[in-house]
Amino acid sequence: QVQLVESGGGLVQPGGSLRLSCAASGRIFGIYVMGWYRQAPGKQRELVASITRGGTTNYADSVKGRFTMSRDNAKNTVYLQMNSLKPEDTAIYDCNLYYTDSNNDYWGQGTQVTVSS
Repeated sequence: QVQLVESGGGLVQPGGSLRLSCAASGRIFGIYVMGWYRQAPGKQRELVASITRGGTTNYADSVKGRFTMSRDNAKNTVYLQMNSLKPEDTAIYDCNLYYTDSNNDYWGQGTQVTVSS
């Protein structure tokens, strides 16, 4: 029973920045990975970034060098710092918690990011 609440989306101009937050609550334990996904209209959902509890991060090639994922374990919150935003970054962004031991996952409600002039 995990709940994920996302915030930080909005409208920005190309080259701008946003920081997304995802706060987790409920029963959180075990071996898990958290990630940020996005889905644009007409596109498949894709994994943007992921982070382990130990802090190991991975990024999609399309965002590498521009986005940074981090976590605050004390606050049960993960972040996605998005810099140098491009119109093609426009999508609904959603955070995910995946328990690798039990193969269970949880999703937030999604937050819209729009990059346009």
